[in-house]
Amino acid sequence: MTTLDHRSSAAAGFTLIELMIAVAILGLIMVMLAGSFHAVAMGKTQGENHLAIDQQSRSLIWEMSNEIRGTVYTSILSSPVVVVGVGRMENNNPLDTLSISTLDPGHRRTIEDFGDADTVSYTTAPNPKRRGCFLLYRTQANTLLTLDIGSNKSAMPVLLADNLLSLHFRYFDGNNWVESWDSESLPPGRQLPQAISIELVLAQPGGAPMRLSTITTLPMAMQQW
Repeated sequence: MTTLDHRSSAAAGFTLIELMIAVAILGLIMVMLAGSFHAVAMGKTQGENHLAIDQQSRSLIWEMSNEIRGTVYTSILSSPVVVVGVGRMENNNPLDTLSISTLDPGHRRTIEDFGDADTVSYTTAPNPKRRGCFLLYRTQANTLLTLDIGSNKSAMPVLLADNLLSLHFRYFDGNNWVESWDSESLPPGRQLPQAISIELVLAQPGGAPMRLSTITTLPMAMQQW
């Protein structure tokens, strides 16, 4: 073999340093691709979580609004509970409770006349499994069958959310917004607020809290005036 042939054969191969550099570049590319795939997967997960929390919060707001809109007021047959809202704070956030006598519990409208009114209550409790979050409960009992909610089997609390951060109700009396309401302490003709505002904040994993609010008018409040 001539010297020229030997040099051509050596130039056709790769040195150990070249192979190490190629492997390092390939490894760097794989790391970058893995990071991109991870970012895409995390973005997809966060997007799904955001949509789920958004749907949950909108469903809760819709249910509360419907039941509040159906609040009962009649001067012929008084209800033991009309609107009783208590404002309170915990962890510097409002966590109010609300009880109403409604004709539209669970989105079921009555067929004729007033039908049976149900007492629906929204209450909260600390979530022992999620620090900083609270449990949101809904309780329903037939208003005409019992005055003691605890004695009615239908009044078992139902868990609506375990990621509640705050729940704030306000009541419009025709002139001002107030933080609490008690129909039993008010004279006839002033027992129902004209409107109730709802502000709901839910926690979502890996993202900013979901905050929704709405104002619901009470059609039967107009019968008071």
